[in-house]
Amino acid sequence: MKLNPALKTFWRTKADTRVLKGGRASSKTWDTAGVAVFLSSQYKLKFLCMRQFQNKIQESVYSILVLQIERFGMQDEFEILKTSIVHKVTGSSFHFYGIHRNITEIKGFEGADIGWIEEAEGLTKEQWSVIEPTLRKEGAQAWIIYNPKFVSDYVETNFKHDPENGVIVRHINYNENQFLSDTMRRKIQRMKDADLEEYGHIYLGIPLTDDDRVIIKLSWIEAAIDAHIKLGIDPTGKSRIGYDVADSGQDKNAIVETKGFLTIGAQEWKGGEDELQESCKRVYNAASINGALITYDSIGVGAGSGSNFKAINIAKYGEGRHAAKQHTKYQGFNAGSAVKKPDAYYGDPSDKIKNKDHFSNSKAQEWWRVADMFRETYNAVNGKEYDADKLISISKDCSHLDQLKRELSTPRRDFDTGGKVKVESKKDLDKRDVKSPNLADAFIMAYMNEVEASGQSGVYVPTRKRSR
Repeated sequence: MKLNPALKTFWRTKADTRVLKGGRASSKTWDTAGVAVFLSSQYKLKFLCMRQFQNKIQESVYSILVLQIERFGMQDEFEILKTSIVHKVTGSSFHFYGIHRNITEIKGFEGADIGWIEEAEGLTKEQWSVIEPTLRKEGAQAWIIYNPKFVSDYVETNFKHDPENGVIVRHINYNENQFLSDTMRRKIQRMKDADLEEYGHIYLGIPLTDDDRVIIKLSWIEAAIDAHIKLGIDPTGKSRIGYDVADSGQDKNAIVETKGFLTIGAQEWKGGEDELQESCKRVYNAASINGALITYDSIGVGAGSGSNFKAINIAKYGEGRHAAKQHTKYQGFNAGSAVKKPDAYYGDPSDKIKNKDHFSNSKAQEWWRVADMFRETYNAVNGKEYDADKLISISKDCSHLDQLKRELSTPRRDFDTGGKVKVESKKDLDKRDVKSPNLADAFIMAYMNEVEASGQSGVYVPTRKRSR
């Protein structure tokens, strides 16, 4: 029985929910059908096979299961009926439903061992709230298979790789399918040559943004993953930490750590306003390891962070000129402050658009600067000339990577009453049922240089005592 060896670990790892996603021609559905056929021949299992729309049985995974049964030479072991498939020895059975029209029947389905959702990109929160409790039998599993469509889709935002809690997520593309024909490889190459972004969506499984209003395209971010390796550039330079301070009980603190132009790590944790001191200690300790500059959100509850960092510095090293050399540096960032270099031209100087006429505030200016860096990286990775000082790279081993990609590619550009661009507000994001992009905000701050943050209190320098 030939199955894709690249997915061996995925299928053998214990899990309640298996999410298999990626581009076309990656063997997702074929491998899932193969595993299903094998398991059904070894154990008595009841498969609930679902897809969003199913007007006839041929539109389900029924046909693929039949083909796999024939491919494995197991026709004599199965009874292939018009609306179901049954293994003659084990008694395993496959049942097929369209979710959209048959959600009530799915709710009443009894004894399912495996709920297989094919083409799950259209799965909604409401549908999952019905399907998940249906898989209530001890040891039951959900198999969620799909080609990513939009970055905001429920399956993209809801299912996170968390083996400890029984959820495993695997992204696979055609380059891991050893059974792919040469003909198919040529077709893929032709699309890559003709339309790089379409190729990325269809064959690399890069989800699309909902509209053209997003500030940072997901395709740009994907190109930045390990860009330093792709381009052969050593990410030397200063270490920085961006720190987004939690502003409510439901909100989370977030930090992003960089080394030169490379993002190396991200953290997120709960901590209320009354726990600001402890959160600052956590950030300070992370920064002190690599001698990183901390840029923190100085608006609202974050305003007190500077005082906390100052107190930690003094407690640890003392005051005075010599002690200051050992102090961890920090600077505040006021997102609502005026833009820096207001009379400098943004973009092509021939357009004669000044920063003060283009950006509503400092936050917009920083988001656009980072977006430009991502665009430059995308072009560089795809063979265009580049300025190495304008690139961004994100380590593929960075924690919370999927969340970071989603948050960076979600905020839309907006406009103030004067027609200047700004970043979509948290209030407007909330209207779209989008959580506060804490990691993304921390990311933006992590790519600010020393004393680059407009409207800040500045990098802390201890008061020097005059000699008498």
